[in-house]
Amino acid sequence: MDLAHALKVALETGTVRLGLNESRASVEDRKARLLIVSRTCPDSELTRGRQLGNVPIYHYEGTSVELGQACGRPYPISALAILDPGSSAILTLESA
Repeated sequence: MDLAHALKVALETGTVRLGLNESRASVEDRKARLLIVSRTCPDSELTRGRQLGNVPIYHYEGTSVELGQACGRPYPISALAILDPGSSAILTLESA
């Protein structure tokens, strides 16, 4: 799967929360279905874990700047939460 394409489709057709605080809040509200975390995320609980609560964590191999670029944003993104994938197959990353 092309992660950048899947991210863009999820951002356009689904519901995605960008940023560490928004991602954690989505998990606490039990709305997140998948977390994507860059390797430079400052939250060690997320960078080392496989799950946060019942939400799987996908570890993006790139930096937060690269994750921001993959999302089509001009700023770094250290973590994001997928609430609704829309037309994207991004939830298949869970098993990756």
